[in-house]
Amino acid sequence: MPAEASHSTWAIRGQFFAAGALFATWGVQVPMVKAHHGLSEQTLALAMLAAGVGSITGLTQAGRIVGRLGPRTVAGVTGLTAALAITLLLATHHYAALLVLMFIFGLTASLFDVAVNVAASEIERQANRPLMSGFHGLFSLGGMAGAGLGSAMQGMGLNAPLHLLTAGVACGLLTVWGCLHMHAGRDAQSDGGMVLPRGVLGLIGMLAALGLLCEGAIYDWSVLYMHESLQAKPSTAALAYASFSGAMAATRFGGDWVRARVSSVTLVQICGALAALGMALTLVTDEPITALLGFALIGLGLANVVPVLFSAAARVPGVAAADGIAAVAALGYLGMMVGPPLIGVVAEWHTLSAGMALVMLFAATLSLAARRALGHDR
Repeated sequence: MPAEASHSTWAIRGQFFAAGALFATWGVQVPMVKAHHGLSEQTLALAMLAAGVGSITGLTQAGRIVGRLGPRTVAGVTGLTAALAITLLLATHHYAALLVLMFIFGLTASLFDVAVNVAASEIERQANRPLMSGFHGLFSLGGMAGAGLGSAMQGMGLNAPLHLLTAGVACGLLTVWGCLHMHAGRDAQSDGGMVLPRGVLGLIGMLAALGLLCEGAIYDWSVLYMHESLQAKPSTAALAYASFSGAMAATRFGGDWVRARVSSVTLVQICGALAALGMALTLVTDEPITALLGFALIGLGLANVVPVLFSAAARVPGVAAADGIAAVAALGYLGMMVGPPLIGVVAEWHTLSAGMALVMLFAATLSLAARRALGHDR
């Protein structure tokens, strides 16, 4: 691989790591955000919905923005802004300010996500072999690091704002480093507007919605589930996210090898089944340690779903990579937007366990729908 491509590859890996750490930092601090702002499950769900609305807003323009400015510029600006939004989550007691920050986080994180995935798909295209799972492995590794940092700081008695500040500054610096070393390419084929996810692209997007709905539920509710439903200590509860991200990262680092040997259909079918099994294990146990194993199994199952789907979206004939990824990501983020608040509503009306059971249902649906959506993509 040429030196420039190698440097760009590592820069993109750093950006994926930063994105994962930012999401994990939010996930670990959900209980503290809830307590700090005095939120119920329903008002917390509304804050999560604000992030989802921001995500969809960003994704409707992502293809045009990334196509015009290039992934490096978009990743730099949006990555730094997302890190700043995370840092400020506990800086105010005003609920309206929290909603604005969550909207900004969702908006910038979605644009950041498309930018780095477009850059990764171009590296994969140039190499002519599967690489996307490895890039997403860095996202999961970042998630594990962010959750591990939060757990360690809570165990040492350090406050949540310090964790947000530490993580925000570290991710911001990593974003700057990544932008300095990324190749300043542009997706010249972008037509300047959003490509509606129809036909094959729509089916791929449907799977993305199911997969990211499940991921979003773990990001937003796993720590709270451990803390409130299983009465786990805060430091132990934070490990729910770490076990999920750790298993996901480990699986993704081997995912490219598997993808070169197993069809997309078979892989996604297995992934959905494993995720459903992991959620079932988490729901039937009263032991936090067993629940952590369940969250790890969910991570194992969901690990290669999004990499497979984003790679497929970048290869749809007649659609530019930025537009294809943005369209599929839009449906995916719609799932992430709808899923966590839906779980919050079910938790408000019944129990959080009942809400989390939806993850098992959607993971099973993902497995069953894989052949129809990906039967063309061997």
